[in-house]
Amino acid sequence: MKEEAFAEACREAGGKAYVVGGWVRDTIRGARPKDKDYVVCGLSEEKFQELYPTAERVGKSFPVYLVSIDGKKCEVAFARRERKTGSGYRGFDIVSSPELTIEEDLYRRDTTINAAAIELLSNKIIDPYGARGDIEARIIRPVSEHFGEDPVRALRAARQSAELGFSIAPETYEAMRACGEEIGDEPAERIFNEMVRALCAQHPSVFFRALQKAGLLAKIFPELHALIGKTQPIEFHPEGDAFEHIMDVVDKVAAKIPSEMVRFAGLVHDLGKGVTPEEMLPHHYGHELKGLDVLEAWNSRMTLPKTWYQAAAFVIREHMRAPRLGKPGKIVSLLLAVDRSPLSASEFKEIIRADHNTLPDYLERSEEIITILKKVSGADAPYGCRGKSVGAWILAEQIRQYRNWRRTGKNTEEAE
Repeated sequence: MKEEAFAEACREAGGKAYVVGGWVRDTIRGARPKDKDYVVCGLSEEKFQELYPTAERVGKSFPVYLVSIDGKKCEVAFARRERKTGSGYRGFDIVSSPELTIEEDLYRRDTTINAAAIELLSNKIIDPYGARGDIEARIIRPVSEHFGEDPVRALRAARQSAELGFSIAPETYEAMRACGEEIGDEPAERIFNEMVRALCAQHPSVFFRALQKAGLLAKIFPELHALIGKTQPIEFHPEGDAFEHIMDVVDKVAAKIPSEMVRFAGLVHDLGKGVTPEEMLPHHYGHELKGLDVLEAWNSRMTLPKTWYQAAAFVIREHMRAPRLGKPGKIVSLLLAVDRSPLSASEFKEIIRADHNTLPDYLERSEEIITILKKVSGADAPYGCRGKSVGAWILAEQIRQYRNWRRTGKNTEEAE
């Protein structure tokens, strides 16, 4: 079904159809819009089901249907109004009826830049709360006093700032601070989902800095907040304390690597510095091992995807020694461990580069070396070599290949 046909059918039944949310915002700001979300007004659910009998209802507490429009499964919601009755995102009474207007529906949204709609057929922009003005001013404001009723909206405002490069208005920060009382009771998956989207931004640090400014970082990401004020040797870290360092690293990794998992690994590489005793500062001896314990505490509170946890643990454990290795055996072992990890060699080295601002030659050319090492096969072991001896031979041959690469930049067969 074409969008025009969908809108026309709604109108003939006595209703109106609108596009809402991010698609409208991005259209206004001249960016490429993504998926469309729709809202219908003036229709009962029964009438809608008569019009679209194959539509699948996916909303639990209020009517939301999946409808095929222009070849895509799109969400079509009914205009609704909410009343706060309890804590958290479930503490609402939700009213949806044909009498509700699009303006009433938009009033319940989080920030003004998301509180505009486009009426289908007429293509008229419905902007009762100043979306266009705030988009032009590149500023994030709450639509109403209802902002704080869902505490995760504080994370959304911070995330929108990171995604769009918009500033956060003082009144928005005030509303975000008010979310602190309930934010700790929110399901960890809601927090995680906002973090993932923020990690996709060009500058993920904006998200975490906004939460810190709003006084929420300690409640949401205590492991990151613990890094604030943890001084470092200035000759190695002119950027400031450990928190400033990880903000710098995550942005540098984001500039090179699109993967959210890799950006997260860069973000948490120095978690162990948050538990360094004050008397040890500005040094952080042993923070690699301590960081693994801190990561485990994070994972216990907010279960991370398995590959995320494995990648982060690998980077925490190896990020200090990787640039300093000189012995061929240890270099070969590390490169093979990188290859077994969820990270690619190019991803690992970009985290190390962001952390240390330089790379040894073996890491710079790690993909090339790993290719050489993986060509070594136990099938080529000397006759009579069995069991553990095969593994020892493989490792010795890989070390020999690496030594030869270091001398010539070629594998043994090419050199000979």
